[in-house]
Amino acid sequence: MSAIPKHRGKLPTRIFKSGNSLAIRIPSEMVPADLPQDAEIEWLDGGWIIRPLVKRKLTGLAAKFAAFSPGFMSGGRLIEPEMERDWSAVPVVAKAPRKRVAAARKRKD
Repeated sequence: MSAIPKHRGKLPTRIFKSGNSLAIRIPSEMVPADLPQDAEIEWLDGGWIIRPLVKRKLTGLAAKFAAFSPGFMSGGRLIEPEMERDWSAVPVVAKAPRKRVAAARKRKD
């Protein structure tokens, strides 16, 4: 997790065009000491939320695999017979009629 920035709360900033994308200036007072390079952005309730992307490390993975017995899965995977399913409770998603797509293509010609 990143260190706490020097400023908590709201600060004014600028949104500007950078190539074909928008960019946002993050004031230095809000930048944590261990700033991650990658982030994710989400549009929620009329505003942007920016979060650092936390990359999972594979530290300790070898120890987890070593915990399996040498004969683990030596016989392969047990194949279960496929079960019948009742699909009647699953809602049907309507697809757009093909006529609209064909009509739009004709208009372009």
